[in-house]
Amino acid sequence: MTSTTTLATALPAEHRERLMSLAREVSFGVGSRLFEEGRHADRFWIIRTGTVSLDLHVPGRRSPVIESLGHGELVGWSWHFPPYVWQLGAEAMSPVRAYEFDADKVRALCAEDAEFGRAVADWVGRVVAHRLHSARIRLLDLYAPYGSGGR
Repeated sequence: MTSTTTLATALPAEHRERLMSLAREVSFGVGSRLFEEGRHADRFWIIRTGTVSLDLHVPGRRSPVIESLGHGELVGWSWHFPPYVWQLGAEAMSPVRAYEFDADKVRALCAEDAEFGRAVADWVGRVVAHRLHSARIRLLDLYAPYGSGGR
């Protein structure tokens, strides 16, 4: 992921501090599923250590890994957009330590403070755009007759 979408560079320091005031530390063992595609998205994480893979259900096939995420990266964006349903699945590929956030609390903070809300929306939007591009390239590599063409 590009540095502009990791927490350290995506939000100004004052907004980062506000967001982090809502964080709680969690951990996941190898193979733990953080969420499943199609289920309710009520939280999100920022990875401290470890690797999380994002996967996509493809009928009749094994779910391909779309992207692997590491330190400082946002895991989950579906919490930000109604109807709050996960668009991908996520699994810990190594032991993971992360900051977990309650989506309702973060959305309430965004509604209270328009400047904070715009900064979070911009960050999440950049993450969504990046993930969409990654999913497109990965699916073309896997299923298109000539792959993605390296673009």
